[in-house]
Amino acid sequence: MIVFVIAMESEAEPLLYRMKDKVEKTLHGKKIVTGTLFEKPAGVVVCGVGKVNAAAGAQYAIDCMGADKVVNIGVAGGLNAGTETGKIYSVSHAVQYDFDLVQINGTHIGTLNEFSEPYLKLAVTSAFPAKRLATGDRFNDSKRDFLLLTEVLKADIRDMEGGAIAQVCKHADVPFYSFKAISDVAGAGSTTAQFALNLALCAKNTGENIEKIFTAVENG
Repeated sequence: MIVFVIAMESEAEPLLYRMKDKVEKTLHGKKIVTGTLFEKPAGVVVCGVGKVNAAAGAQYAIDCMGADKVVNIGVAGGLNAGTETGKIYSVSHAVQYDFDLVQINGTHIGTLNEFSEPYLKLAVTSAFPAKRLATGDRFNDSKRDFLLLTEVLKADIRDMEGGAIAQVCKHADVPFYSFKAISDVAGAGSTTAQFALNLALCAKNTGENIEKIFTAVENG
Protein backbone atom coordinates (compact mmCIF):
# COMPACT_ATOMS: atom_id res chain seq x y z
CA MET A 1 0.00 0.00 0.00
CA ILE A 2 1.15 3.53 -0.75
CA VAL A 3 1.19 5.66 2.42
CA PHE A 4 1.59 9.44 2.40
CA VAL A 5 3.47 11.04 5.30
CA ILE A 6 2.52 14.72 5.39
CA ALA A 7 3.43 17.37 7.95
CA MET A 8 0.42 19.68 8.12
CA GLU A 9 -3.32 19.25 7.79
CA SER A 10 -3.37 22.02 5.17
CA GLU A 11 -0.85 20.08 3.08
CA ALA A 12 -2.80 16.83 3.45
CA GLU A 13 -6.24 18.26 2.66
CA PRO A 14 -5.91 18.22 -1.17
CA LEU A 15 -5.27 14.48 -0.94
CA LEU A 16 -7.76 13.66 1.84
CA TYR A 17 -10.48 15.44 -0.12
CA ARG A 18 -10.04 12.91 -2.92
CA MET A 19 -9.89 9.79 -0.74
CA LYS A 20 -12.93 7.53 -0.39
CA ASP A 21 -14.04 4.97 2.19
CA LYS A 22 -11.98 6.82 4.78
CA VAL A 23 -11.36 5.48 8.25
CA GLU A 24 -9.74 7.98 10.59
CA LYS A 25 -8.13 7.71 14.00
CA THR A 26 -5.75 9.71 16.14
CA LEU A 27 -2.69 8.01 17.60
CA HIS A 28 -0.14 9.82 19.76
CA GLY A 29 -1.49 13.11 18.45
CA LYS A 30 -1.15 12.13 14.80
CA LYS A 31 -4.03 11.76 12.36
CA ILE A 32 -4.05 8.37 10.65
CA VAL A 33 -6.30 7.79 7.63
CA THR A 34 -6.85 4.70 5.51
CA GLY A 35 -9.13 4.34 2.50
CA THR A 36 -8.96 4.32 -1.26
CA LEU A 37 -7.44 6.80 -3.67
CA PHE A 38 -8.40 6.44 -7.32
CA GLU A 39 -9.86 3.02 -6.43
CA LYS A 40 -6.60 1.77 -4.90
CA PRO A 41 -5.80 1.24 -1.19
CA ALA A 42 -3.92 4.17 0.33
CA GLY A 43 -3.02 5.62 3.69
CA VAL A 44 -2.09 8.99 5.16
CA VAL A 45 -0.18 9.95 8.29
CA VAL A 46 -0.46 13.64 9.20
CA CYS A 47 2.73 13.60 11.22
CA GLY A 48 3.30 17.19 12.34
CA VAL A 49 6.09 19.62 11.51
CA GLY A 50 9.77 18.80 11.94
CA LYS A 51 12.20 15.93 11.59
CA VAL A 52 11.24 13.94 14.71
CA ASN A 53 7.55 14.04 13.80
CA ALA A 54 8.39 13.08 10.22
CA ALA A 55 10.57 10.14 11.25
CA ALA A 56 7.94 8.88 13.69
CA GLY A 57 5.25 9.16 11.01
CA ALA A 58 7.35 7.32 8.44
CA GLN A 59 8.19 4.51 10.85
CA TYR A 60 4.51 4.12 11.73
CA ALA A 61 3.58 4.05 8.04
CA ILE A 62 6.06 1.23 7.43
CA ASP A 63 5.68 -0.86 10.58
CA CYS A 64 1.99 -0.44 11.37
CA MET A 65 0.37 0.34 8.02
CA GLY A 66 2.46 -1.94 5.85
CA ALA A 67 3.62 0.76 3.47
CA ASP A 68 5.54 -0.67 0.52
CA LYS A 69 6.04 2.87 -0.80
CA VAL A 70 6.14 6.09 1.22
CA VAL A 71 5.28 9.47 -0.30
CA ASN A 72 5.74 12.94 1.13
CA ILE A 73 3.85 15.88 -0.36
CA GLY A 74 3.70 19.45 0.85
CA VAL A 75 5.27 22.85 0.49
CA ALA A 76 8.94 23.82 0.39
CA GLY A 77 11.04 26.93 -0.06
CA GLY A 78 12.88 27.55 -3.31
CA LEU A 79 16.54 28.46 -3.07
CA ASN A 80 17.41 29.53 -6.60
CA ALA A 81 16.04 30.89 -9.87
CA GLY A 82 15.39 27.33 -11.05
CA THR A 83 12.36 27.13 -8.74
CA GLU A 84 9.00 28.75 -9.36
CA THR A 85 6.30 29.65 -6.85
CA GLY A 86 3.43 27.19 -6.91
CA LYS A 87 5.19 24.73 -9.19
CA ILE A 88 5.60 21.08 -8.12
CA TYR A 89 8.97 19.35 -8.16
CA SER A 90 10.06 15.78 -7.52
CA VAL A 91 12.88 15.34 -5.02
CA SER A 92 15.82 13.30 -6.30
CA HIS A 93 18.13 13.63 -3.27
CA ALA A 94 17.69 14.82 0.32
CA VAL A 95 20.13 15.97 3.01
CA GLN A 96 19.68 17.04 6.63
CA TYR A 97 21.61 20.30 6.62
CA ASP A 98 21.47 20.76 10.40
CA PHE A 99 23.17 17.40 11.07
CA ASP A 100 26.80 18.09 11.89
CA LEU A 101 29.42 15.52 12.92
CA VAL A 102 32.24 17.29 11.10
CA GLN A 103 34.44 17.66 14.20
CA ILE A 104 34.05 14.00 15.19
CA ASN A 105 34.00 12.16 11.87
CA GLY A 106 35.64 14.66 9.55
CA THR A 107 32.77 14.13 7.15
CA HIS A 108 30.96 16.68 5.02
CA ILE A 109 28.22 18.73 6.73
CA GLY A 110 24.90 16.87 6.61
CA THR A 111 26.48 13.41 6.50
CA LEU A 112 24.62 11.06 8.83
CA ASN A 113 26.79 8.92 11.11
CA GLU A 114 25.85 5.71 9.29
CA PHE A 115 26.57 7.08 5.80
CA SER A 116 29.57 8.47 3.96
CA GLU A 117 27.83 11.06 1.77
CA PRO A 118 25.49 13.91 2.81
CA TYR A 119 22.70 13.29 0.29
CA LEU A 120 20.39 10.27 0.33
CA LYS A 121 18.89 9.25 -2.99
CA LEU A 122 15.11 9.05 -3.34
CA ALA A 123 12.95 7.12 -5.75
CA VAL A 124 12.18 9.47 -8.63
CA THR A 125 9.72 9.83 -11.45
CA SER A 126 9.99 11.76 -14.70
CA ALA A 127 6.48 13.17 -14.18
CA PHE A 128 7.91 16.31 -12.51
CA PRO A 129 11.24 18.19 -12.71
CA ALA A 130 13.77 16.86 -10.17
CA LYS A 131 15.41 18.98 -7.45
CA ARG A 132 17.75 18.45 -4.49
CA LEU A 133 16.18 18.96 -1.06
CA ALA A 134 17.77 20.18 2.18
CA THR A 135 15.89 19.44 5.41
CA GLY A 136 16.34 21.09 8.80
CA ASP A 137 14.40 21.98 11.92
CA ARG A 138 14.49 25.68 11.07
CA PHE A 139 12.20 28.10 9.22
CA ASN A 140 14.06 31.36 8.77
CA ASP A 141 15.62 33.96 6.49
CA SER A 142 19.13 33.37 7.84
CA LYS A 143 21.86 34.45 5.42
CA ARG A 144 24.20 31.93 7.04
CA ASP A 145 21.78 29.07 6.35
CA PHE A 146 21.25 30.31 2.80
CA LEU A 147 24.96 30.18 2.06
CA LEU A 148 25.23 26.70 3.57
CA LEU A 149 22.27 25.46 1.56
CA THR A 150 23.26 26.97 -1.75
CA GLU A 151 27.04 27.27 -1.83
CA VAL A 152 28.06 24.26 0.27
CA LEU A 153 25.27 21.72 -0.22
CA LYS A 154 24.06 22.96 -3.62
CA ALA A 155 20.41 22.40 -2.64
CA ASP A 156 17.51 23.67 -4.74
CA ILE A 157 14.72 23.61 -2.15
CA ARG A 158 14.36 23.32 1.63
CA ASP A 159 11.81 21.86 4.02
CA MET A 160 11.53 20.47 7.57
CA GLU A 161 10.63 16.79 6.99
CA GLY A 162 11.84 15.16 3.78
CA GLY A 163 15.40 14.30 4.77
CA ALA A 164 14.23 12.56 7.96
CA ILE A 165 11.69 10.44 6.08
CA ALA A 166 14.41 9.54 3.58
CA GLN A 167 16.62 8.27 6.42
CA VAL A 168 13.88 6.05 7.85
CA CYS A 169 12.94 4.64 4.46
CA LYS A 170 16.58 4.00 3.56
CA HIS A 171 17.08 1.83 6.62
CA ALA A 172 13.76 0.04 6.07
CA ASP A 173 14.52 -0.50 2.36
CA VAL A 174 11.20 1.09 1.38
CA PRO A 175 11.05 3.34 -1.71
CA PHE A 176 10.47 6.97 -0.81
CA TYR A 177 9.07 9.61 -3.14
CA SER A 178 8.69 13.31 -2.39
CA PHE A 179 6.84 16.02 -4.29
CA LYS A 180 7.05 19.64 -3.22
CA ALA A 181 5.08 22.73 -4.22
CA ILE A 182 7.11 25.92 -3.85
CA SER A 183 5.59 28.34 -1.34
CA ASP A 184 8.44 30.87 -1.23
CA VAL A 185 11.61 31.66 -3.14
CA ALA A 186 14.76 33.09 -1.58
CA GLY A 187 15.40 36.69 -2.57
CA ALA A 188 11.75 37.45 -3.28
CA GLY A 189 11.00 39.03 0.09
CA SER A 190 10.09 37.72 3.53
CA THR A 191 9.88 33.93 3.59
CA THR A 192 7.08 34.10 6.17
CA ALA A 193 5.01 36.54 4.10
CA GLN A 194 5.47 34.52 0.91
CA PHE A 195 4.58 31.31 2.72
CA ALA A 196 1.29 32.74 3.99
CA LEU A 197 0.45 34.31 0.63
CA ASN A 198 1.10 31.24 -1.50
CA LEU A 199 -0.29 28.37 0.60
CA ALA A 200 -3.63 28.44 -1.24
CA LEU A 201 -1.90 28.35 -4.63
CA CYS A 202 0.26 25.41 -3.55
CA ALA A 203 -2.77 23.52 -2.23
CA LYS A 204 -4.65 24.13 -5.48
CA ASN A 205 -1.79 22.94 -7.66
CA THR A 206 -1.12 19.93 -5.44
CA GLY A 207 -4.78 18.93 -5.57
CA GLU A 208 -4.84 19.19 -9.34
CA ASN A 209 -1.78 16.92 -9.54
CA ILE A 210 -2.66 14.28 -6.92
CA GLU A 211 -3.73 11.70 -9.50
CA LYS A 212 -0.58 12.35 -11.53
CA ILE A 213 1.55 11.92 -8.39
CA PHE A 214 -0.26 8.76 -7.28
CA THR A 215 -0.04 7.19 -10.75
CA ALA A 216 3.66 8.02 -11.07
CA VAL A 217 4.42 6.44 -7.69
CA GLU A 218 2.24 3.41 -8.35
CA ASN A 219 4.01 2.78 -11.67
CA GLY A 220 7.47 3.68 -10.37
